Amino acid sequence: MTNASENQAKTRQLLGMKGAAPGETSVWKIRLQLMKPITWIPLIWGVICGAASSGGYVWSLENVIKVLACMLLSGPLMTGYTQTLNDFYDREIDAINEPYRPIPSGAISLGQVVTQILVLLLGGIGVAYGLDLWAQHEFPIMTVLTLGGALIAYIYSAPPLKLKQNGWLGNYALGASYIALPWWAGHALFGELNSTIMVLTLIYSLAGLGIAVVNDFKSVEGDRQLGLKSLPVMFGITAAAWICVVMIDVFQAGIAGYLISIRENLYATIVLLLIIPQITFQDMYFLRNPLENDVKYQASAQPFLVIGMLVTGLALGHAGI
Repeated sequence: MTNASENQAKTRQLLGMKGAAPGETSVWKIRLQLMKPITWIPLIWGVICGAASSGGYVWSLENVIKVLACMLLSGPLMTGYTQTLNDFYDREIDAINEPYRPIPSGAISLGQVVTQILVLLLGGIGVAYGLDLWAQHEFPIMTVLTLGGALIAYIYSAPPLKLKQNGWLGNYALGASYIALPWWAGHALFGELNSTIMVLTLIYSLAGLGIAVVNDFKSVEGDRQLGLKSLPVMFGITAAAWICVVMIDVFQAGIAGYLISIRENLYATIVLLLIIPQITFQDMYFLRNPLENDVKYQASAQPFLVIGMLVTGLALGHAGI
């Protein structure tokens, strides 16, 4: 392996990406790998979208620090907790699909993993409570959202419910955790979280369900062996790929339709235009070979999805929803 290839493998391993290689010995890098930093990005972005939709965000040093604290909560702490917890309960599957992961490779003990889970969870609850005090919330909405997210992460990964065993429920729980929860947190920090925002973002999370399905293709063999009913296992590779792209496109278009209904036509048009390159990359990469092109598809198409989320947040803030 060349030095460039080794460096690429180490970077992928550190970020928690598919296609890494074993051999890391630094316990802190191993802990970071468990937290999968690459997965923090959509939740950090969701906080920004929520702040935009609140209509109450104004640029100031204090508000920037608040947003950064909320990003720390949603990304490194709570997503890190979720990913570490998931790896703990997925160690048998990972031994088949991704044996280089820290737990199946023996790079870290189960006791150390449990400690990391608890530290991240308690850190998240502490930051959430601090944000409630800072924002002078009468009801501790940030703390409640954090506890709710922690519960969803647990029932997603752990028996007896283990929602990820069901392709529909598991992927929707994942989609809602990636879109709705951080959005609610960002909105609640600068405005009043209401039922309209909650329902709209839960609908948007159905597009997130499609994104979550993309991740199932890398583990289809292990899921099949262990009886997990992911959509690629239930419907086959081709049908699951189509379900994935239809969910992504249709529910984004539905959100654009809602924006038209509240007379935010410019924002709606931008959201619709952002769907076009996604469809292009879906045809170029994902539908042709989802097993080989899943990462390439996410890298090329997902930026248009997240930009559309911010456009939607700005539209809702402009409309005063």
